[in-house]
Amino acid sequence: QVQLVESGGGLVQAGDSLRLSCVASGPTFSNYAMGWFRQAPGKEREFVASISKDSGRIRYADSVKGRFTISRDNAKNTVYLQMNSLKPEDTAVYYCAADARFGGLSSWASRYDYWGQGTQVTVSS
Repeated sequence: QVQLVESGGGLVQAGDSLRLSCVASGPTFSNYAMGWFRQAPGKEREFVASISKDSGRIRYADSVKGRFTISRDNAKNTVYLQMNSLKPEDTAVYYCAADARFGGLSSWASRYDYWGQGTQVTVSS
């Protein structure tokens, strides 16, 4: 079992940048594809980005493509989400998730086995 802890959220203005980090416990981080999801108040959790075990494949939601960058450092057991040109509609709790079974870049939350507790990102206009 892996535990995930996100950090880096905060309150920023539109156009600003933030970098989220998600640190995983345990020695098998490189065995997991990783994803970032977000959930705004009153809305369902939605896919943001995912990255394969070796960073060779990456996928983004259309809403963040060109503004967000997902990356990982397997030596540090960490996955990152660099968020640039933030918009008020990016306001949400952001979660990282680990896919232990499928190894793909799924946008389905049900494909992910482990979740962090989330970090709040608030973008003011």
